[in-house]
Amino acid sequence: ASSNTEILSISDPATLASVLTVGVKNTIGDSRVKVTYEPEYVPAVPPPVPDIPPEHLAAMIKATVKVEVLDDNIAYLKIQHIIGEEMAQKVGPLLLEYIWDKVLPTSAMILDFRSAISGELSGIPYIVSYYTDAEPLIHIDSVYDRPSDITTELWSMPTLLGKRYGTSKPLLILTSKNTLGVAEDVAYCLK
Repeated sequence: ASSNTEILSISDPATLASVLTVGVKNTIGDSRVKVTYEPEYVPAVPPPVPDIPPEHLAAMIKATVKVEVLDDNIAYLKIQHIIGEEMAQKVGPLLLEYIWDKVLPTSAMILDFRSAISGELSGIPYIVSYYTDAEPLIHIDSVYDRPSDITTELWSMPTLLGKRYGTSKPLLILTSKNTLGVAEDVAYCLK
């Protein structure tokens, strides 16, 4: 890329973005990457979590999470949406009862993100921390938001609601071309 000085002469921003898209896709081999020119871009602000009773929130979570214990005491946990910190705090005890208490005593886990298409950035430390030790804290990721010029540092959490699954049991992570965004980050961090 540094030797390709022809792109420096492209004056139209949309054309430059198109040329850069092709170059980046070919360089890193990820067909989902796209460079765009958006001079009027305003970052989307996620709406606040509405004041919904915890039971209704739990029902919504149950619709996006499948949990079962398979033969040979292997937990299977399919997650389609990674909830954020705010919602996790509201429904934490229900999550423990519905999901975590079932999978905690298993001897291995399959974490299925093959259909995970949405999630909240603040949920990454919650999930990753259940598969790490309490100490020392681990730097999970740094996420840079260009429009606001803010880098968010994500660290493992020293305390959690419920017990940790730990680091000694086998953990298999399933991903696919449909694994997007936050779930991709969680899978990478757990790797």
